[in-house]
Amino acid sequence: MKKGKKLYEGKAKIIYTTADKDLAIQYFKDDATAFNNLKKSTIEGKGVLNNRISEHILNNLSQIGIKNHLVKRLNMREQIIKIVDIIPIEFIVRNVATGSITKRLGIEDGTVLKEPLLEYCLKDDKLGDPLVAEEHILMFDWATKQELEKVKKMILRINDFMIGMFWGVGIKLIDFKLEFGRLKTNGKTEVILADEISPDTCRLWDSITDKKLDKDRFRKKLGDLIPAYTEVARRLGILHEQSNVSAVNVTKLRSIKKKK
Repeated sequence: MKKGKKLYEGKAKIIYTTADKDLAIQYFKDDATAFNNLKKSTIEGKGVLNNRISEHILNNLSQIGIKNHLVKRLNMREQIIKIVDIIPIEFIVRNVATGSITKRLGIEDGTVLKEPLLEYCLKDDKLGDPLVAEEHILMFDWATKQELEKVKKMILRINDFMIGMFWGVGIKLIDFKLEFGRLKTNGKTEVILADEISPDTCRLWDSITDKKLDKDRFRKKLGDLIPAYTEVARRLGILHEQSNVSAVNVTKLRSIKKKK
């Protein structure tokens, strides 16, 4: 499937049209950003790893009945996805208190929450993705009450599944961000899971050492991000245990061949 014109470019991905009006190609960039785009860098191989990890998670979620926008992975950096109308809300799921919530509320970092906490942020970089309440979402027609109820049920199912999936490979799912979109088919509209699920959008800690295996390594200058993302992929069974060639090395090899 060939890429058409650029539909949208975000911080970590580019969306392109295809010959099929209902499908798009999603390209994973190597760009890394933090603190609402105030901190930026390019980390070679990050897009490759996020592409593979997100594909793995979304495929597994499909198997338990969570509909999402992924059709299939095209190559190391691209996926074919269904075109959806994104609901302009970031749904933040917290199992352990860390990051912004600890600063806002004075909660001790690492506090295990009694039950999953769901927060809403308006998707608007210019405003700094501010926290909003359900009342705001309904008042300004960002989503209907029925859509919100469906999304919340899906989120609880996703969270339960992902906690188990990561715990099984020695990783604690601390918190994560989800996005949803409206898919129109045969005159009907349904809400499905969209965007990516990767170490860019999740906080993942080693279950024994609490070592950060996510984008906090970039945010907090904790060391190279790629080994951490590679470790997540390896534990999920995406990369072979014995492999000496990482996703980054493959990218570099292809770059060298092109130059020759």
